[in-house]
Amino acid sequence: MKNIPDYLKTARECAKEWGISQRRVQIYCAEGRIERAFKCGQYWLIPKDAQKPPEKQRIK
Repeated sequence: MKNIPDYLKTARECAKEWGISQRRVQIYCAEGRIERAFKCGQYWLIPKDAQKPPEKQRIK
């Protein structure tokens, strides 16, 4: 069982901290780019020590 106090951040909190949209954080979670993030109901719970994933390079 996961220890819930280790997952104090929500997508909204991470978005504000990282300077990106809440939707972008949700996409990172769904793609598995934020390690140990998991969905609880309709909310993503993210480890409080999670780092913003690097941007993928776009190919033109």
